[in-house]
Amino acid sequence: MSKVTVSKKEQVLGALLDGQRISPAEMTRRFGVKNTSAMASSLRMDGYPVYLNEGAKDTRGRRLASKYRIGSTSRKVIAAGYKALASA
Repeated sequence: MSKVTVSKKEQVLGALLDGQRISPAEMTRRFGVKNTSAMASSLRMDGYPVYLNEGAKDTRGRRLASKYRIGSTSRKVIAAGYKALASA
């Protein structure tokens, strides 16, 4: 029986595609990612719309954790990307 190795990037992407929202601390704890912003940038460079939602304040005024999520890209952003590629 062979053991299949899944990269940290694939694990994070799988969780995000499943609809999970992941905080930077959770990404480090669950997947062993040291630089969470670099991981998000890497996923963005691969074409995934990864967003970081800022944590809101709770009723006592404390800031909740920011969380990464997969979203849908607006048509304006896609058009701007194609326009930038065409002019390069």
